[in-house]
Amino acid sequence: MSTAAPTEAQIAEAAYFLWLNEGCPEGKQALHWAEASASLSDAAPKPKRKPAAKKADAKAKAATEKPKAKAKTVEKKSPKPRKAKAKSEG
Repeated sequence: MSTAAPTEAQIAEAAYFLWLNEGCPEGKQALHWAEASASLSDAAPKPKRKPAAKKADAKAKAATEKPKAKAKTVEKKSPKPRKAKAKSEG
């Protein structure tokens, strides 16, 4: 059974939705186009992609994390001056 190749309009629409799902990143047009083309043509299995993290999710995660412990600084104490021992004359 042969399937017709997807049209450019179909690929463009699929790539657009991939772009939207990732949060509208810039500079990934070729990647979205290739993924859309591959998924529509059944030539390659559809790659699994992680959804893009939202900025609000990152802020919420940061707010719930424990703050890192601050390193304790140890102040160096200067040595106390020694008293000069008196030499006993004998």
